[in-house]
Amino acid sequence: MGTKESDGVDPRVLRTRRDVVDAATELFVTEGWSVVTHAEVARRAGYSKATVYAHWPTRLDLMRASIGKICDEADHPEPTGDLRADLVRGLVDFAEDLAGGHLDRVLGGLLERSGSDPVVDELRRRLYEAGTRSLEGVLRSHLPEVDVEPSLALLVGGVLTRGAFQGRPATEEFVEDLVDRVLASTGRGEEG
Repeated sequence: MGTKESDGVDPRVLRTRRDVVDAATELFVTEGWSVVTHAEVARRAGYSKATVYAHWPTRLDLMRASIGKICDEADHPEPTGDLRADLVRGLVDFAEDLAGGHLDRVLGGLLERSGSDPVVDELRRRLYEAGTRSLEGVLRSHLPEVDVEPSLALLVGGVLTRGAFQGRPATEEFVEDLVDRVLASTGRGEEG
């Protein structure tokens, strides 16, 4: 007779869930959406397809679990209170994630399927919110509400365009220039 965790879930079930979500997430970030199938996830996790289907009946269920893991584990630089420095650090961190390739695959899979299913659109929204939460918090603590969303879109969009679409590195110098331009448009240039 197995022991139960404090929330009543058998530890073996928790281990299975963790192993499967880890395998699905690893596949997603290293190889892309199309590789995340029940058969491949089961093979990588070391479980039967029936076990995977029992907990994640659809491919979108696997993707939801993977995006959840990615969002829950998102690590962003801690704000220091210096508007410019915090924005630069956060955007350089984002640029490094893009340059690593894994974020390109995650975003590409979601964007490719955008509009095809409300679940995909919700996953895209969740990923965006988790990825920009820290930057949005920095902007909210320094800028008027009316400037927060446009500034966030310009900053994130500038780094995304540079890295993902232009295929050029979003260097710290590029990010500094972008931040300075966006802050100048809000009347906060040179204040920091």
